[in-house]
Amino acid sequence: MSGSNFGKVLQLTTFGESHGVGLGAVLDGFPAGMALSEADIQVYLDRRRPGSTTMGTTRQEADRVELLSGVFEGRTTGTPIAMLVRNTAQRSGDYNTISQLYRPGHADYGFDSRFGLRDWRGGGRSSGRETIGRVAAGAVCAKLLGEMGIELTAYTCAIGDIRVDPVRFDREFLQHSATAMPDPIADEQAVALVQKLREQGDSIGSAVACRITGVPAGLGDPVFDKLDARFAQALMSIGAVKSVSVGDGAAVTTARGSENNDAFLPAAENAGSLRKATNHSGGILGGISDGSDILLQACFKPTPSISLPQQTVNRDGIPADIEIHGRHDPVIAPRAAVVVETMCAIVLLDAMLSRMCTRADDVISFYGRR
Repeated sequence: MSGSNFGKVLQLTTFGESHGVGLGAVLDGFPAGMALSEADIQVYLDRRRPGSTTMGTTRQEADRVELLSGVFEGRTTGTPIAMLVRNTAQRSGDYNTISQLYRPGHADYGFDSRFGLRDWRGGGRSSGRETIGRVAAGAVCAKLLGEMGIELTAYTCAIGDIRVDPVRFDREFLQHSATAMPDPIADEQAVALVQKLREQGDSIGSAVACRITGVPAGLGDPVFDKLDARFAQALMSIGAVKSVSVGDGAAVTTARGSENNDAFLPAAENAGSLRKATNHSGGILGGISDGSDILLQACFKPTPSISLPQQTVNRDGIPADIEIHGRHDPVIAPRAAVVVETMCAIVLLDAMLSRMCTRADDVISFYGRR
């Protein structure tokens, strides 16, 4: 299977299946010398861990990460960083009755069409557990970004028609929110909605927003490797994401140029870059970061695994009814927020490493005259 690699200078490869021995990642191209421990990575994995919130699946996994290579005496060595999380609570028997059926909303038919076979135990590589490797690698990147003063904050901004009110944004509450919503009122309403849908055997769509602060201007390339295009590819590669927006997103279709343009202002005292009066662009212009906050949003479809009766066919094309039982999230965003955050960290650090070799004066300054 191709397509399990991502990145240019910083390259990520993920591996593993939902009901296999385990899942993980190899992160190549990461700089040497940064202090790194399993605890640095574990805090991110705990945010996406099944059973960590009442909003998610009842599957209980410790999701303990093992650092296999790339770290010596507590610091990165510049060699590939390999990380593994072992599966310990898989119940493949839950899928026996539907192993020959194509689940509506799932990748089953696509896998059969592409490969002629599929891992029906929880979806294999198309399972949400595939994101474990992404989160582990992104946690490493986020730590280095943090040491440069760059902070990423991803959160659930909508569940169904319940949206976070920016006026009530509470960063402290976000750390304890069952829905990963930073709004206590929206959180309470969403919890009630999701509980009702769980009882009905149904699910609901959701959205995750990500704000990145402290980003320098000048990251990204102006044509095929635009910074926003790289973010879009990274976020669209997350299972169940159906749309990605930057800045004002779809709202720009009804805006006028006089409303949408962000006026430039002189740099603040002791600041290195210009400022903008507004940020409709979401921190990216012409595919290159402009020094303001990067604003992104990813929209997730409802979880396709629902216990309500649905129509489908088997591998022979014979009509059949299907009811999907087992342990599934009724809404995706609460556990997916950290996936969005860490994928953004990977994209951003890769862009920063790429930027280091794009200007002759930077190369000359670094190496000097010999």
